[in-house]
Amino acid sequence: MGKRIENIKKGIDLVKTYTVEEAVEIIKKSANAKFDETIELHVKLGIDPKQSDQQLRTTVALPHGTGKKKKIAVIAKGEKVKEAESAGAEVFGGPELIENISKGFMDFDVLVVTPDMMKDAAKLGKILGPKGLMPNPKSGTVTFDIDRTVKELKAGRIEFKNDAAGIIHTIIGKASFPAQNLAENIRAVMETVMRIKPSSAKGVYLQSAYVSSTMGPGVPLNPNQKF
Repeated sequence: MGKRIENIKKGIDLVKTYTVEEAVEIIKKSANAKFDETIELHVKLGIDPKQSDQQLRTTVALPHGTGKKKKIAVIAKGEKVKEAESAGAEVFGGPELIENISKGFMDFDVLVVTPDMMKDAAKLGKILGPKGLMPNPKSGTVTFDIDRTVKELKAGRIEFKNDAAGIIHTIIGKASFPAQNLAENIRAVMETVMRIKPSSAKGVYLQSAYVSSTMGPGVPLNPNQKF
């Protein structure tokens, strides 16, 4: 692993910063593992995560998805259960689904809940919270618009938020994606990050950004380029 990374780094000027297109080309050439490597974007922001008004959490629809199929679960009742089924959700139900999850059922990647079921679903917080699966209005997973939400999640809508150090980590595709598709996914995330800049954030907002593959080094993006 060490030798492999060093050989890859020989082709990257880590002092220089790159355009999105240049970074994608480098990443695709360096992603030569025996599996389809995941491509990630890491963005360091000039925010104070301890301040509630400077915490970022939102969603963005990646134009070309992440390359990973998501299994969607929906907790609802009445016609909304049928809506979830017709929209393509793999798991759907009401109180019985809440009960199953409380007993350990976790065969899903995203959980969507209608607002009228949140009171009952709240007891799942201790189970789902640590796994990052608890529905939240900010992530668009507490909604009555089940049809649109399930279809958007299936098409590639992702959620991202900053960590305790003010850094955003998110998947933007697979190494097998065409370079243009990866570039467009990166720009979609970066445009969203710039658009939701907290008004109370001081100093340089976009401090650094790196694109990396599962087994490769990070390639620094030019933070002054137009996203």
